[in-house]
Amino acid sequence: MRPAPGGFWFLVRLLPGQVPEDFVNAAPAMAHDWEVHAVRVTTWKPGVVRIAALVADPLKEPRIPKQRGSERLLRVVVGVLETGAQWVFDLRDIPHWLIVGATRSGKSTLINALVAGLAPQPVALVGIDCKGGMELSLYGPRLSALATNRAQAVKLLAALVDETQDRMELCRAGRVRNIWRLPDGQRPVPIVVIVDEIAELFLIAGRSEKDEAQAAATALVRLAQLGAALGVYLVVAGQRVGSDLGPGVTALRAQLGGRVCHRVADPGTAEMTLGDLNPDALQAAQAIAPEDAGTAVLASADGWERARSRLVSEEEAESIAAEYAHVTPYLPALADGAGGFTVHLERLDRDE
Repeated sequence: MRPAPGGFWFLVRLLPGQVPEDFVNAAPAMAHDWEVHAVRVTTWKPGVVRIAALVADPLKEPRIPKQRGSERLLRVVVGVLETGAQWVFDLRDIPHWLIVGATRSGKSTLINALVAGLAPQPVALVGIDCKGGMELSLYGPRLSALATNRAQAVKLLAALVDETQDRMELCRAGRVRNIWRLPDGQRPVPIVVIVDEIAELFLIAGRSEKDEAQAAATALVRLAQLGAALGVYLVVAGQRVGSDLGPGVTALRAQLGGRVCHRVADPGTAEMTLGDLNPDALQAAQAIAPEDAGTAVLASADGWERARSRLVSEEEAESIAAEYAHVTPYLPALADGAGGFTVHLERLDRDE
C-alpha cells in the first residue's frame, strides 16, 4: 500500500479468470467498506490493476493553478485532476476535443479557461457560434474569424478546408508529413477552431436547411481527419450530442479523440460522449451533482479521470481577449473569402 495525496493506492495481480471489470464493479462496495469518498480502478498493465482510494473529494475545494501563459505551444493548464495533478489541454498530444454539459454545468467556464491560456500564444482562434455569437463574441478581439449563423459557418468551414489543402501542398513541396517539420519561416500559424453549441449547426427545421447542415458536417469531419498534421485543431462543444442530430455528428465524434463530459440533462449525451471510449466513466459522469459546477469526467483512449476546471469569469475572458488582441494572426485565406462572417483584418508586421 502506497500513500498518495488524499488517499492511498496499491496494485493487485489478477487471478486466472479475473478481468479488470470485476474490480471496477466492486469499487463502490470497497469505498463503503473502507469509508472513503471513492475507489478508482484502472489497468496498470496486462494482468495487474491499480486500486486508488480517495479519502475525500479533492475537487470540492481544489487548489487550481492559474496560468496566463504556457511553456509549450498549444498547451494550456485549465484546471486540476482528481489526483491533484494539473488538468492540461495539449492539442499537440490530443488534437480534437468534444466538450458537453448542461446549462450552468461549467462548460462555458472550461472554454473560457482554454481561450485564456491560448490567447497569449501565437495561434489563430476561429469561432463558430450559431446562437448569434452570444457566447464566443466575448473573445472577439482575439478571434481571427467568427461565424454567427449556419450560412456563415458553412462558408468559414469551406475556407478552412481550402486552407488545409494549401498546407498539404506546402508539406508536399517541403517533403514533410506535417507542418511541424517545416522550417520556422515556412511553418503556417496553428489554428484552433472552437464550435459552440454543435446542435445548432446540425439540427434542421426543413428540407431547405438539410444541404447546409450536411455541408457543415462534411467540412468538420474533413478538418478533423486532416487537421492534426496540418496545424488545425477542433474544440466542439454543446449541451446535447445525440444520433438524432444526424449521421454527421456520429462521424465527427469518431474523430474527436478527447472527450469532456460535465453534468448532462440526458443519459444519451453521456453515452454518446464517453461510451465508445470508456464505458466505466459513464457512471461517474451521471453522478455529477448540480452543485458541482465545473466538475467533469474526461476520457481518451488512455483512460478516464474526474477533473475540475478553474473559474474564469466572462469578464475575465473578455479582458484577456482584449489584452492580447495584438497577438491575433492575420489569415489571408479567411480574409480573401470572408463570405459574410467577421474577420479580424489587422495585419501583424512585428518585425517590419
